[in-house]
Amino acid sequence: MSHPDPRSLMLRLFLPFAAGYFLSYLYRTVNAVLGPVIAGELALPDNALGLLTSTYFLAFGAAQLPLGMLLDRFGPRRVEAALLCVAAAGAAVFALADGLSGLTLGRALIGLGVSACLMASFKAFTQWFPPERQASLTGWIMASGGLGALAAAKPLEIALGFTGWREIVLALALITLLVAALLWRLVPDKPSTGNSASFAEQMAGIRQIFASAHFWRYAPMGFCFTGGFMAVQGLWASRWMNVLEQLDATAVAARLTWMGVAMLGGFLFMGFFATALVHRGVPLDKLFRWAMLTAFAAFAAICLQPGWAGDWLWPLLGACFSLSNIAYSLVAQAFPPTMSGRANTALNLLVFFGAFGLQWGIGGFVDALQAAGQDTAAAYRTAFYCLLGLQALSLIWFLRPRRAV
Repeated sequence: MSHPDPRSLMLRLFLPFAAGYFLSYLYRTVNAVLGPVIAGELALPDNALGLLTSTYFLAFGAAQLPLGMLLDRFGPRRVEAALLCVAAAGAAVFALADGLSGLTLGRALIGLGVSACLMASFKAFTQWFPPERQASLTGWIMASGGLGALAAAKPLEIALGFTGWREIVLALALITLLVAALLWRLVPDKPSTGNSASFAEQMAGIRQIFASAHFWRYAPMGFCFTGGFMAVQGLWASRWMNVLEQLDATAVAARLTWMGVAMLGGFLFMGFFATALVHRGVPLDKLFRWAMLTAFAAFAAICLQPGWAGDWLWPLLGACFSLSNIAYSLVAQAFPPTMSGRANTALNLLVFFGAFGLQWGIGGFVDALQAAGQDTAAAYRTAFYCLLGLQALSLIWFLRPRRAV
């Protein structure tokens, strides 16, 4: 089997996977704008809206460990193309649903269907490109996700002025099928070396990862910081801005757009400068540490002073979140290259379970506080304080001195 030339290979690999991750992030954050519209039309309380939106994260997270093994066995082209067909079916179910059960089923299928979009691109880049190109490729693929977050903000709010949410989701289903076809048609398969690990060997590797102290240094950060930001960005940021800052739908969409721009800037920063920083003696661990400290300070300021500098604090939080993805590289560095995919999906499992639990939990907690007599603004503030407390605990765990081994 002949290898494609480098320029053709770059186009045939990067563009389809970038389109897939664009859709993954668009689906992830689309309910920040569509959620209030759907809730108003179907009379859904905050708890139901939180469950509906977070089901994406539950299905996405549950797929991560088997996904790592499937990618190793069948390759990124086959796995992602097949799963995107599941996502398209989920979008169609969501668009045609007339109640919470149908919406939840559709959202879960979407989460399952896009669960391979980032990890499959990592796998393909590892197969075809040398290690020194990985940081820039990761930054660029993450930038495509940043564009998806942008598309789920102001452009989506504009689209709602011309058509309904059901028509928008059906259009996304058709686009998803198109991307699946492009992946199947364009992406080359890496010839097998015949050294695929057995199922028992792969499971032994997963057990080794979850027994690692290095992994558990980063896991709470993934759950509380990365998962927490995804939970807030994907739904509750828009409700916070509306309830605590009295912003209307247009202003909320504009704020979310600026968050997306900041995230995109962070991803591009990683693409252009991560490798150069390492070569200049700035370790990625230090960059990750300072980004998370800044994120904590920004979120604390948002919680303590909701009406103060929201136009720049929320984008700052988005920029810091984009750098939280450094954790994937930091975790994988502690394991052999043959285990990097499973190490990344193991961390992703904690991230998306955090996103699910925190997104649903915030909605349920807000409803419970309101039932206990708190007004809506106080209930949201209490819920955000609790998330801030979890982040403080995970940050202390991450920063505590490590014993020499």
